[in-house]
Amino acid sequence: MHFCVFGFLKRHIVKQIGVQRIRKPFQTAGKARLTSAADDNIYEEDSVKRSILSSPLVEFSTVYSATNNFSDKLGEGGFGPVYKGILPDGQEIAIKRLSKSSDQGLEEFKNEVMVLSKLQHRNLVRLFGCCIHGEEKMMLYEYMPNKSLDSFIFNESKRLVLGWKLRYKIIQGIGRGLLYLHQDSRLKIIHRDLKASNILLDDDFNPKISDFGMARIFGEHQLQDLTRRIVGTYGYISPEYAMEGKYSEKSDVFSFGVLILEIVSGRRNSSFVDEEWSMNLLGYAWTLWKEGSVSELIDPLMGTTYTYDEVCRCIQVGLLCVQELPAERPTMSLVLRMLSGDVTIPSPKQAAFFAGRVPHLPADENYSGSGNQLTYTDLRGR
Repeated sequence: MHFCVFGFLKRHIVKQIGVQRIRKPFQTAGKARLTSAADDNIYEEDSVKRSILSSPLVEFSTVYSATNNFSDKLGEGGFGPVYKGILPDGQEIAIKRLSKSSDQGLEEFKNEVMVLSKLQHRNLVRLFGCCIHGEEKMMLYEYMPNKSLDSFIFNESKRLVLGWKLRYKIIQGIGRGLLYLHQDSRLKIIHRDLKASNILLDDDFNPKISDFGMARIFGEHQLQDLTRRIVGTYGYISPEYAMEGKYSEKSDVFSFGVLILEIVSGRRNSSFVDEEWSMNLLGYAWTLWKEGSVSELIDPLMGTTYTYDEVCRCIQVGLLCVQELPAERPTMSLVLRMLSGDVTIPSPKQAAFFAGRVPHLPADENYSGSGNQLTYTDLRGR
């Protein structure tokens, strides 16, 4: 009965999102080929003309072989463990394997596959395909040698590598990826969980936005949407989303502003508390800006080789992105022009920040995906 249920789910996914199947030769010495006749039953819809998925559905045998029986674990996120693999052609990949205990399930899996299969940008992680086998649900991505941004920016020894030139490159790359999602792609995508652990870094420290399980597709002229299920991560959620369930591209802009301030300071917004004022990082940055002491925000581990005006410009843009009212936050197209110094940057107003004690959260060491900081809240009338 259990097998039949998941056979139905497989066929349901195929009908919902469409697939293109690939077969790769697989044979290991002393081992039988890991395949199942049941796998063949779910591909009857391969010929569906309106398939929206350009990434193939990869056989479990190929994943099993590529990962050497899931022996090289890179990390673990809210979706589940992540493994390194090598395809027969030598391509290195990262495989996210849905954990049975994960809060993220079939809907998030389908959502990420649907969204990423339609997108292609140098600052978005590339999806090679997915694998569905019995209860197994996996996604195959390009392998990112430097893992996630948070593993560098919040680690005192590792962030010595990140001088200002690299940090500025990362900020701009994230901004370009977000602009593509909001404006330049075929779809208008609101990410809803932009954070340091969802920014992956390749071997040249080029940033790539990942984890689209919570993303939403907007209509061409749609400005915002309303939900009773709040998803996101402490420290990155905009106030209107947290309090009213309203989300828009300005929600992502808010998260991007938090990222800018974290990258410049090397401090995590969700766990930083200024001892004197009991404010989080946003409140601390705003206080320093008002007092003209913004240099105190700059990470001393960044070194002294940087242009002070350029760093201050990024801090100013970061503060504009975290304004309390969405209408007072710039769009991503304007943000990128501000970061490049192409336009005059207005003075920010008071940022939206938390005053009081911030709950201690464990360091997020995920390779990708939403970690233990993911929160779900139902907004219901009493």
